[in-house]
Amino acid sequence: MSENKMQRGLKNRHLQMIALGTAVGTGLFYGSTATIALAGPAVSLSYLIGGIIIFFIVRMLGEMSVEEPVSGSFSHYASKYWGEFPGFLAGWNYWFLYILVSMAELSAVSIYLAYWFPDLPKWIGVLVCLIIITIVNLVTVGAYGEIEFWMAFIKISAIIGMILLGSYYIFTAPAPFPENFSNLWDHGGFFPNGLSGMIMSLAPVLFSFGGIELLGITAGEAENPDKTIPRAINQVIYRILIFYVGTMIVLMTLWPWNEVGKEASPFVQIFSNAGFPAAANILNFVVLTAAVSVYNSAIYSNSRMLYGLAKSSNAPKFFEKLSGRGVPVNGILISSGITLLAVFLNYLLPDEVFMYMMSIVTGAVVISWAMIVLTHLKFRQHCKTAGIVPKFKSLFYPFADYLCLAFLACILIIMAMMDEMRPAVIVMPIWILAIWFFYRSKRK
Repeated sequence: MSENKMQRGLKNRHLQMIALGTAVGTGLFYGSTATIALAGPAVSLSYLIGGIIIFFIVRMLGEMSVEEPVSGSFSHYASKYWGEFPGFLAGWNYWFLYILVSMAELSAVSIYLAYWFPDLPKWIGVLVCLIIITIVNLVTVGAYGEIEFWMAFIKISAIIGMILLGSYYIFTAPAPFPENFSNLWDHGGFFPNGLSGMIMSLAPVLFSFGGIELLGITAGEAENPDKTIPRAINQVIYRILIFYVGTMIVLMTLWPWNEVGKEASPFVQIFSNAGFPAAANILNFVVLTAAVSVYNSAIYSNSRMLYGLAKSSNAPKFFEKLSGRGVPVNGILISSGITLLAVFLNYLLPDEVFMYMMSIVTGAVVISWAMIVLTHLKFRQHCKTAGIVPKFKSLFYPFADYLCLAFLACILIIMAMMDEMRPAVIVMPIWILAIWFFYRSKRK
């Protein structure tokens, strides 16, 4: 076992941008096409409802992270406050989730590169991205934080710029966007597929928000977590309102919802179709940066989760090894190596792989978020028994906990009703059972 230690190399500015960056990724820039197709202009309500739920969940995780800032986050808390198997399940499911997220983001990279290089085989772009980001993560946690800071800065600046530019077009009504506000009701109404369409869209919305819980993973490497973690978490709700709800209102006002397809990001399509190729090219660079950014965070979080699992004897000690710079090298290399599967999937199924990945990721997100909520309930029971008053309390306990669990149960029902997501619901109990057998074999 290595004698080296994790370094608290993530500064406050890194955490703020990581928090911003994880709230804005491929789920917004490309995955929103599926949400728009289901909800139409009401997509803004879908993101608002989903955003409120994830804010409650992140506050629960934040409460535990501030009280005990460790690498491995809610896997550690589940083991400590609930039991060995819940911790085992939480950790390995989260690792599996981010392996899938990594593949989905790499697949999105290939889609965005195709906008400029239509003849470039998709698997080549995936491989190049994988190699570069793996090298960055092998350097130091500071290198990851710095790269993530600037990539998040690019995409956040672009989102704000797009909202401002879109607002200008909305209120000046230039030729490319003559209809403006009438787009919100002229093409089947605000709820073109009825209220049920908006409700069904909540499932792909969850994919968009997956990753915000990374804030809890960073606690073990954050400087002064008592102050930096609460500050970052409390800003999540404002980011959701601006970056998701605000952006969707602008997009749906500028362009008919039923003319947004899946061949590129809706952001790129709208400005390209309106005759602004320069803006479309800039936005394509931004959405490409967003996908690379989330992949960067996925490799980071996976390696830290494996490290946390190894520290609690739920993974081979091989993953506990740190480099001289405090980086869990083996966890990075194994996680990155497994995501090489995305290269082969993009070679075999270049047009379908992203949607397949999105459905399975959503199922894994439901498990992870449910584990956070259930662990928080156990954590609060422990605090009550031990006479501990949490320093950073979650909101509306225990009402919010049960509300979130009910919401996640509804998401499973919605997924079971959708042809493209039903396989993920069928696989979920099989996956949990597989983890159980893995856990039992480890104990023997």
